[in-house]
Amino acid sequence: MTDTPDTRAEVPDPRPAATTGRDHVTPNSISGTVPDPAHRGPPERVRVLIAEDEVVSRTVLDRTLRSWGHEVVVTQNGTEAWTALQAEDAPRLAILDWMMPGLEGPEVCRRVRALARPVPTYIILLTARTQPTDVAAGLDSGADDYVTKPFNRLELQSRLRVGERVLALQQGLTDRVKELEAALGQVKELSGLLPICSYCKAVRDDQNYWHRVETYITAHSAARFSHGICPGCWKAVVEPEMAAFGCAAVIHPDG
Repeated sequence: MTDTPDTRAEVPDPRPAATTGRDHVTPNSISGTVPDPAHRGPPERVRVLIAEDEVVSRTVLDRTLRSWGHEVVVTQNGTEAWTALQAEDAPRLAILDWMMPGLEGPEVCRRVRALARPVPTYIILLTARTQPTDVAAGLDSGADDYVTKPFNRLELQSRLRVGERVLALQQGLTDRVKELEAALGQVKELSGLLPICSYCKAVRDDQNYWHRVETYITAHSAARFSHGICPGCWKAVVEPEMAAFGCAAVIHPDG
């Protein structure tokens, strides 16, 4: 029996063609820019910590995550997980079994939340408990998500992607806050009542010292001065002084 070529017409893709370089958020906005999903490269897989005391479940979970491209940090109980999550280079995403020797999953969640990091660890509780009260207790302990055993691969993968998106948003906001704080640190604002001399226009500071106006403003703001001569002072001061020295009249630079 010979194969016959498929002569059916190819159905065009109804989705509109993506435009290169299009962003969802306007550049220079407070939240930055988010690349068009159609042009994003493969997402960078974050490191994942797993804490599971049962060897078969731990092995299956470890191999599953590695097959998805994650670097996996394997721990066998809650105490090991808590030690690893305290480190400066701790994985940003963790999957914790609920019932483990040492510290149970919810207790690890509570301790991790108490660290109060700028970008908190995203935690998924993995357990056979399915009652609504159990789900509520797990989330109240500080978990971000809840997956029941035995886990469905597609569901777990989707929930991991949610965690990656949340971490990316939190990191972006943290970076933007640091940029704003650095920018505000360079800005000095003058406000309030400034004591100024009626004759020489010197300004008095909080230590009762008097300063020239330009010196005071330069020290208390981002403003800088360049010096010149206004037409009034040119007529009243410069021209008489030049005449006293026998100099010819000079037209003021500003006309």
